[in-house]
Amino acid sequence: MTPVLMALTGTEPDGSVVLVEEPDVIRKRDLRAKLAGSTLVRELIEWEHASPGTADEFYATHRDLDPVAVVPLIEYATPFAARLAERYGLPGASLGAAQILRDKALLRKVSAAAGLANPESATVTSPAEVLAFMGAHPGPVVLKPANRQAAVGTRIIQDPAEVEQAWKSCVEQDEGIFVPDRPMPLSMLVERYVHGPEYSVEMLVRGGRRLFANVTGKQLYPGPRPVELAHVVPADIPDELTETLAEKTCQVVAAVGFADGILHCEWIVSDGVPYLVECAGRIAGDGIMEIIDRAYSMRLLRSYFVMMRGEPLPELPRRATGGAAVRFVPMEPGVIDAVLGLEDARQAEGVFLVDIMVEPGHRFTELRSSWDRTGLVMAVADSPAEALRRAEKAAGLIRIEVSP
Repeated sequence: MTPVLMALTGTEPDGSVVLVEEPDVIRKRDLRAKLAGSTLVRELIEWEHASPGTADEFYATHRDLDPVAVVPLIEYATPFAARLAERYGLPGASLGAAQILRDKALLRKVSAAAGLANPESATVTSPAEVLAFMGAHPGPVVLKPANRQAAVGTRIIQDPAEVEQAWKSCVEQDEGIFVPDRPMPLSMLVERYVHGPEYSVEMLVRGGRRLFANVTGKQLYPGPRPVELAHVVPADIPDELTETLAEKTCQVVAAVGFADGILHCEWIVSDGVPYLVECAGRIAGDGIMEIIDRAYSMRLLRSYFVMMRGEPLPELPRRATGGAAVRFVPMEPGVIDAVLGLEDARQAEGVFLVDIMVEPGHRFTELRSSWDRTGLVMAVADSPAEALRRAEKAAGLIRIEVSP
C-alpha cells in the first residue's frame, strides 16, 4: 500500500477512494491485483490522465462521482487533477499554476519575472544549441528535460566535448512501469550550473497563503547525475535561511497563482542567494513526507486531505520537535548476488524503516535517475544531524554483493 493510502486508512470510510490511473501503468504495475484487498479503494478507473484535455472528458463521463476532494499523487497527473478540481468546484492548485509548474522552462520565465533568482537557461533542440549556450555561458551547465520527473534525463556537463554523448543519454529516457507506453512530448532545457548546498521547501497552501512550511536539507550522489543521496528534516541551517527559503517559496506560489495544495520547491543557495531549481505542485517523494511527520510529530498528509476537503484544520506546528533523515543505499554496477545486513540495519539505533527494492538477479548498470536507486533507510533522533548520522550508519550495514 502506498504512503498516501496508508495515511487515509483509519481516517476515511471504507470505499471512499477512487483512483484514476493510466491503463498502461495499471497493467505494468498489476495495480488491480495489488488493490484487490483494499477496503479503502472503491474503484480504479483507467484514464489517460497524462494527455492534455482529458480532465474535461473525464468530468463529462463521471459527473456523478461527486468527490469531496481531488488530489494529485504523481507529477504527470497534476494538471489533470487541477482541472478536475475546477470542474467539480473543489479546492485545487488551479490549472494555470499546475501547467506552469509542470514546465520547467515556463517556470523559469514566470518566476524570473516575479524577481526570483534563476540560473541563465535556454530551451534547446540539438547538441549544437547546447554548445552555443556553453559558448555564451562559460563553465559547467545542466542539461535536463523541462517536462519530466525524478531527475530523469538530467546531467551536469563540465566540458563541451561531453555534449554529444550527454545529449544522447539524456533524450533516451525510460521510466518503465511508472509511465504509459505511448510517446510523451519532450522539451529539453540547458542552464548554467549553480554550485551550492541544495534544499527543498514542502509547503501546505490554502487560498494562496502558507499554512505550514518545512525546509529539507539534501545530499547528492557524486558524479554527473544530480540524484539525491539523502534528505534531512529539518535542514540543519540558521533560522534566517529557513525563513528566507520559505518566503521565496511563497513568492513562487504568488507568481504562478497556486491556490490550494502542497508544493515541493527545490533551491540551491549560492553566495547567500537562493536560486530556484524547480517546483512541483504535489506531495514530495523520496520519503520526505514520512520524515516530516517524524520530525514535527504530525501527520502532514492527513492535514493535506482535510484541507482539500475544505474542512477546518487544527493548529499546525511551526517548529520541529526532533530530527529525521532518509539515506539511500548505494551499489556498484553488476548483477546482484546477495543483499546482506538488512536485520542489522533494522535494529540500528533510531531506525524506523529499511526498504530495499532489489533482490538477487537484479541487474544494475548505472545511476541515471531517482528510479535507479536500490533502497533506503529512515531514522530519527533528537537533532537533524544525529538523525542523518544514524541513517548513514544503518545504510552502511547493508551490503549488496554483485558480480561484474
